[in-house]
Amino acid sequence: MLTALLAGCRQTERGSQRRLYGLYYSFAMGICLRYTRTRDEAMEAVNDGFLKVFRDVVKFDPLRHEITSSFRGWLKRIMIHTAIDHYRSQQKHQYQQELNDVAYAQLDGGLTALDSLAYDELLVLIQQLSPAYRTAFNLFVIDGFTHEEISRRLGISVGTSKSNLSKARARLKELLKKTSPHAYAGHVG
Repeated sequence: MLTALLAGCRQTERGSQRRLYGLYYSFAMGICLRYTRTRDEAMEAVNDGFLKVFRDVVKFDPLRHEITSSFRGWLKRIMIHTAIDHYRSQQKHQYQQELNDVAYAQLDGGLTALDSLAYDELLVLIQQLSPAYRTAFNLFVIDGFTHEEISRRLGISVGTSKSNLSKARARLKELLKKTSPHAYAGHVG
């Protein structure tokens, strides 16, 4: 079915585009919600991302790998990059402070307060972070980017990436203490 939908999208068939959008909307929205403050912003990023998908679908080669998982990976990358582009467009309105000597939290490998939260609860907390902190946290902790990759992608220094991650973790700790003081375990992501 996915192969047929992608073939239709390559032919710019509106029906195929609409069905593909419907099939992967929730997946894409879940990604974009992590990077935006509101559902409206996430919706804008999702729509922009799908425009890129429809424009670039001819570049996706379904014969290279198992189609469903490779398409999901390709779509995920597009949505992350689109959400980052959205972040960058909003960034011009914000002040970022760069620190030369950054102290950032180290993982201890144990369970954290975030481990006991449901995805929706975590999403609500992450959305309360400033855009710079939210983006650094998502890229590093959730999507597995290195600080060097984050630096290149966002046009910031590695130190700023580390600082934003550290501040995001500290802010999430504060939010966890306020929302569920009994569940707070001391470390975030």
